[in-house]
Amino acid sequence: MGAVKTKRMPRAVREQQMLDAAVRTFGRRGYMAASMDEIAELAGVSKPLVYLYLNSKEDLFTACIRREAAALTEAVRAGVRRDAPADRQLWEGLGAFFTHTAQNPDGWAVLHLQARTHGEPFASEVATMRAEIVAFVTQLILAAAREAHRDPDLPESEVAGLAEALVGAAESLADWANATPGVTAREAAATLMNFSWSGLGNLMAGRPWSPPAVAGATPVEAPSAAAHEASG
Repeated sequence: MGAVKTKRMPRAVREQQMLDAAVRTFGRRGYMAASMDEIAELAGVSKPLVYLYLNSKEDLFTACIRREAAALTEAVRAGVRRDAPADRQLWEGLGAFFTHTAQNPDGWAVLHLQARTHGEPFASEVATMRAEIVAFVTQLILAAAREAHRDPDLPESEVAGLAEALVGAAESLADWANATPGVTAREAAATLMNFSWSGLGNLMAGRPWSPPAVAGATPVEAPSAAAHEASG
């Protein structure tokens, strides 16, 4: 059998080979449909060797999630030059995100579809990654807001919701871009920039959109960041 004719190689290299095969299989077939036999054959190793290295299907899937999550997070961080203007930082971060998800569609499917739909502990692994990306985006927006409002003490809570919304939109748009032929990472990033930056720019300048007043209803206060800008 070709699957058991393996060359001697360092354990770390062999393990990555198995993870490559597993990500491809889980991403394309789904967690439930993927079999350890199929993963072993694709990796060019025996099934007992996969179990020896990674213990179980659950542990193998968890290892795939952790590897792909770390790679995506690092790609986004590495893509942003923190000395660039605020709009350029956001553009570079989005570009890095969409480039990575486009170049690694199986890994993105593992993270955004498979891991989230099969319960714990898989969903928690993805939630940890997402929280890290949201925190990073929050800091990008917060730095821009503090600069625009000339207030180094502007609280993080002022922009936390914006970061959550932006990351959620990026996730949905990545799914759409990967499923739509001809859509490039650059086009996906530009779409989200056009959708988000005008609104962010107005908010930074103290011109937030406010809901229209409704007769008999309690007035809705404008976001406090805008109130802060107006008072300054």
